Amino acid sequence: MQGILLVDKPADWTSFDVVNYVRKMVAAAEGKKPKNVKVGHTGTLDPFATGLLVLLIGKEYTRRAGEFSKLDKTYEVTMKLGEKSTTGDPEGAITPISDTIPGQEALQEALQRFQGLIEQVPPAYSAVKVDGQRAYKLARAGKEVLIEPRKVTISRLELVAYTYPDVQLVADVSSGTYIRTLVEDIGQALGTGAFTAGLRRTKVGSFLVDQAQSVKAPDVLDHIILH
Repeated sequence: MQGILLVDKPADWTSFDVVNYVRKMVAAAEGKKPKNVKVGHTGTLDPFATGLLVLLIGKEYTRRAGEFSKLDKTYEVTMKLGEKSTTGDPEGAITPISDTIPGQEALQEALQRFQGLIEQVPPAYSAVKVDGQRAYKLARAGKEVLIEPRKVTISRLELVAYTYPDVQLVADVSSGTYIRTLVEDIGQALGTGAFTAGLRRTKVGSFLVDQAQSVKAPDVLDHIILH
């Protein structure tokens, strides 16, 4: 069994949970042990996030993971103003920062500042490796995490709706962009603080979430495609 499987990841599942679930299904279909089946994903989604996860099935495809992981991505983002989170998302400790209510013009100006080629520092609670270890493991252990800034491209940062404290955005970004960091940086620019309250990935390269299957659909493996 070889190819690409587009999955709509549910909230509260890790990307590895999805990979592990599909690996067991493929193993059962092929009469193999799960450890002998190759399944991988091409870009992690945080547990609280939903949306498109591109899975690679079989050795021929998993060896192409780097090719697919470099594709641009589109996200629907809910940004909550006035508070910060230790993890940049709803799973962290939330702290009130400001009760200032920015006007829509100020918000648009802040969004404009973060379009194009920008520098961002990935969050401490991320899978970025620091001295050979995952940053989130160091952060959870209470150790200082120093991550070098990296250049990313924000092709589109469109305001969809704004009812304080919630801001709805659509973002087209390059591979390697951390939406949690982008939202925190916008909150800092506004002087209000912000964290990512909701996140849904709708596009990876030319793949759309509308083409994706529920991971628990009984016929999910029938939707493996060649590319």
